[in-house]
Amino acid sequence: MGRVYEAEQLGVRGFVKRIAVKVISQKLATQKLFIDNFIGEAKLVADLIHSNIVQTYHLGKANGVYFIAMELIQGVNLEQLSQQLNDKRQELPTELAVFITSRVARGLAYAHSKLDSEGNSLGIVHRDVSYKNIMIAFEGDVKLTDFGIAKAQGFLVDQEGEVVAGKADFMSPEQANFAITDKRSDVFSAGVVLANLILGYNIFKGTTAEESRNRIMNQDTPDFRKYHNKIDDRLNEILHRSLSKKVEDRYPSADDLLVDLERYIYGEGYGPTNETLGRYIRKLFGQETRPASKTNEKRGTMIVERPLD
Repeated sequence: MGRVYEAEQLGVRGFVKRIAVKVISQKLATQKLFIDNFIGEAKLVADLIHSNIVQTYHLGKANGVYFIAMELIQGVNLEQLSQQLNDKRQELPTELAVFITSRVARGLAYAHSKLDSEGNSLGIVHRDVSYKNIMIAFEGDVKLTDFGIAKAQGFLVDQEGEVVAGKADFMSPEQANFAITDKRSDVFSAGVVLANLILGYNIFKGTTAEESRNRIMNQDTPDFRKYHNKIDDRLNEILHRSLSKKVEDRYPSADDLLVDLERYIYGEGYGPTNETLGRYIRKLFGQETRPASKTNEKRGTMIVERPLD
């Protein structure tokens, strides 16, 4: 739907702030549905102010093209993390996998509970909780991003029941089956993220999107203890409840998932923190010492430097 670039927001007396700029894809820039949803995403996320959600600063239009100015995360997404772990033949520590997922659940819990100005629920469902849309800053902050296909009252055009939206190997069974979704759909996706982080691969991923959807809908949830010796009874129970095919047997909310994840990593005392995760990510990517970025000398405009995706 769009591309994200690194940019500089320039102000008076040499003020420079590095930001991310999302622009609608050129091939979709004239299609009303995509323009309306792009604008709807910006308006929705503008009021989602949370430490585990990428912040939106501004919706603008330049040279006939809409753009969204957003918080720039200096770090990696989970897809890049997974590739780096594979390249270095390393395994993500289980406690960090649980910690990352707990921060995702924390961001989801906030978004799911968001109300409009009159106190009514916005009914937000992200619908694309997946590796590419979860970022980790080199400082260790976990950030959920890209609400471009989210469902929310009054913000985006919703074609649920007619069109399958999201990444096939991370979607919930009801999402894969063209059914109506609620916040428990995102809980399932968070469970897929957790299992993927621990195992190092996605048990639902097929060779095609259709095969992935069929696995999501029909494949039995396995006993994860047989897949990895670091998965104990408690973690296996968390995975099973997150990944229940029956919506009514799943965690009723991301808050409930968050509580169990935090009890798991903090129940016996000290556990992982943003700083713990940050040190791990910096070491893994060779970012222990990072040089200051070069700034463009041009002033008075927004300068697109390089694409981030």
